[in-house]
Amino acid sequence: MNERMIVLEMLLEVTKQGAYSHIVARDVLNKYNYLPQQEKAFIKRLFEGTLERQIELDYCIDSFSKVKTDKLKAVILNIMRMGVYQILYMDSVPDAAACNEAVKLAQKKGFATLKGFVNGVLRNIARNKGNIKYPNLSVTYSMPEWIVNMWLEQLGEEKTRRVLAGLLEEKPVTVRLRNGAGIEGIAENAQAHQYLPYAYKIYRTDDITRLNGYENGDFAVQDISSMLAVEAVGIGSLAKRRGLPLKVIDMCAAPGGKAMLIADILEREGVGDYEIKAFDLSETKTAVMRENFTRCGLDGHISAEVRNSLEFDESLEGAADIVVADLPCSGLGVIGKKRDIKYKQSPEKIWELIVLQEGFLRTAVRYLKKGGRLLFSTCTINRDENERHFEFIRDELKMTPVSLNENLPDSFYSDTTSKGYLQLLPGIHDADGFFISVFEK
Repeated sequence: MNERMIVLEMLLEVTKQGAYSHIVARDVLNKYNYLPQQEKAFIKRLFEGTLERQIELDYCIDSFSKVKTDKLKAVILNIMRMGVYQILYMDSVPDAAACNEAVKLAQKKGFATLKGFVNGVLRNIARNKGNIKYPNLSVTYSMPEWIVNMWLEQLGEEKTRRVLAGLLEEKPVTVRLRNGAGIEGIAENAQAHQYLPYAYKIYRTDDITRLNGYENGDFAVQDISSMLAVEAVGIGSLAKRRGLPLKVIDMCAAPGGKAMLIADILEREGVGDYEIKAFDLSETKTAVMRENFTRCGLDGHISAEVRNSLEFDESLEGAADIVVADLPCSGLGVIGKKRDIKYKQSPEKIWELIVLQEGFLRTAVRYLKKGGRLLFSTCTINRDENERHFEFIRDELKMTPVSLNENLPDSFYSDTTSKGYLQLLPGIHDADGFFISVFEK
């Protein structure tokens, strides 16, 4: 199988079978790990780019084809999307090569009778690519119209444009250094993150597990927004004024990054007497957490359990000094990394999530001791999932918001951080779209 055939099969797995793009990319790159770095980079770029720009690519095809995209078979449609993406966005691929390779793919997949159609449409797009005009923000940024309209209403046009552009920017892997490790011994293509001294962005790496120090737990893969959420709790000062042992419950913890950062902060503060319970509904994800905790030498303090956190456990009522409720959400803030989310979500699905989120929050508050702190966070950009729940926790669950200003970098200070919450926005902040809020019982 050549690289383009591999990408085509990946795209069909996502668009036809409903698989998750980030899992498909991880599994395929692991399977073909023996390939040269350049070939793996090509596969990753073409797969992610074609998926990310799908709305724009379909608009281009519809503009130059008599047979519209909704009438094309999935195989031909994805071959043509790949061809258009190479023509528009991959300068290293000559237009003629993009067209010719698409024709070969169509033939190999049993569509020899459509070779002329594929070739004609792609060559027409290549000849006219400098003159294509896009009708709206949805096509320009390849974002479903309902999401664009929601953000326009909630954020205004300027912020919406910046968020849409930010989601299309390159997303490096962000890591958190541990155990006094230096970035020099871990990765060459690394850049210090502006927000936290222990955070670094790593560019051009396809397998993070092969970096020096991974097996020793010298670093943890974690987005900066997740790190900031933990920092916002003020764990060091909280630990000093709470009785020991300090107890933490992380309700939806996988893959365990927040639980591990809490443990590392407590260790750094000299708090050796603590216990962290990390829950997740999935046995597979819980196994990943256990592996991460063991690799980082934290399994003595953190336990990973398969548990449905919607179901209240009476034995844990009033047991925790800190509860982390990083809740299942629409994921609209991480579209830049999980490109298929925007095609799988809908307003109806989000309202179902909102009801579930309230259930999680009611349980979270019951687990807290008096004086304990709740971290409520999501990886989305949607007031109904974020600010609406902030008000729900404050007004209905009678929790007291805690100012974030003491524990976050000065650059984040605003009216909302003094009130107890922060909405991170890609394109405006150097982070995923993420909502952070802290409350005290």
